Amino acid sequence: MSTTLFRFATAGSVDDGKSTLVGRLLHDAKAILADQLDQVAATSRARGFAHGGFDFALLTDGLRADREQGITIDVAYRYFATDRRSFILADCPGHVQYTRNMVTGAATADAVVVLVDARKGVVEQTRRHLAVASLLRVPHVIVAVNKIDLTGFDEQVYVDIELEALRVADELGISAVRVLPVSALEGDNIVDRSERTPWYRGETLFELLETLPVRADVDEPLRLPVQLVLRPQGGLSPEIPDEEAERLRDFRGFAGRVAAGAVSVGDRVQVLPSGRATEVTGVHVAGADIGTAAVRQSVTLTLADEIDAARGALIVAEGSAPELRRDAVVELFQLDARATASGARVLVKHGTATVQAIVAEVLTRRDLETFAHADLTAQPEASLAENEIGRVRLRLASDLPLEPYARSREGGSLLLIHPADGATLAAGTVID
Repeated sequence: MSTTLFRFATAGSVDDGKSTLVGRLLHDAKAILADQLDQVAATSRARGFAHGGFDFALLTDGLRADREQGITIDVAYRYFATDRRSFILADCPGHVQYTRNMVTGAATADAVVVLVDARKGVVEQTRRHLAVASLLRVPHVIVAVNKIDLTGFDEQVYVDIELEALRVADELGISAVRVLPVSALEGDNIVDRSERTPWYRGETLFELLETLPVRADVDEPLRLPVQLVLRPQGGLSPEIPDEEAERLRDFRGFAGRVAAGAVSVGDRVQVLPSGRATEVTGVHVAGADIGTAAVRQSVTLTLADEIDAARGALIVAEGSAPELRRDAVVELFQLDARATASGARVLVKHGTATVQAIVAEVLTRRDLETFAHADLTAQPEASLAENEIGRVRLRLASDLPLEPYARSREGGSLLLIHPADGATLAAGTVID
């Protein structure tokens, strides 16, 4: 049976039970090794854990600093698989000061699971996480109303939160949102349907994760950022047979990960920034010619013509080349403690290309309570502080094939990097 890869992230306020939910999910999906289970059970007993002697959060709070603080402070990735799907799970921190980490975890996700404490309802951090999911255009949003057991499985409590979550999602323009009641601690509606919520007739969390469609970006035109140009020439191993060495002596391949679309031998493509068109003569993976590759596969292409291209070039389907631009309005998620201000000199990383740029103007700052943009254009020294979201105008020193993020998540995303120490200052999505 063929399986698909599904990426999802978890988010929620501190103490909403994210780590417990993830631990419960891994446990009930039988994705935990027996010796790890024994270790967690022993630690839970030693700590006098009262709920069945098993603290599911211990399965995910893997970092020492996490355990010492009792909160998740960095994005922790987990990998597991079922008969139907392979999963990459990004467990994001809940504390407000680590909102930037949620951006990191959700940027490539097919779905984000936002936890809400049933006793507290939708709070500011919930709105913040939903806003980030909306801005990053995460295809599916699941709102898990956790700790429903602590309300006595009260239907009205759930309904009130569901209505508020749907109202906020609608306000943000999120259409694909699912809401469900769960108890991560007790296991209600995680993998198995709970008999204690007969008023809920929707899917369990696990059913949703196994059946939600993966992004259909294979239908998009080809986008392959060139990471490396392979030219073995004199660097061939002496153990390679003479005839193979002769063949590889003139080999010139363009290696990278297919960011969108698909590519096959015989396809017509263009190489940016030159825009020259040519034909694909080979699609290789680990030395084997596979003929066709699709999105998220790492491949090496050979082309019919000698084209001058290096790391940072972009191979696209002929006739679909995005406009090369030197100016762009970008929505920024400020990740670094150092603010991004008007006039700041930065490096912009887009795909495998990195160019110099200047923040020409800080345009707006988004109020995460009202989601409105505050106009900062009249403030020449305006800036965005850590965890703030706002729009800036970038002026690039070299052409980049930027696409609106609304059209392409890959082609419309970029990073701002500090030119002196290489730290990531902000993540951005191209608005215009």
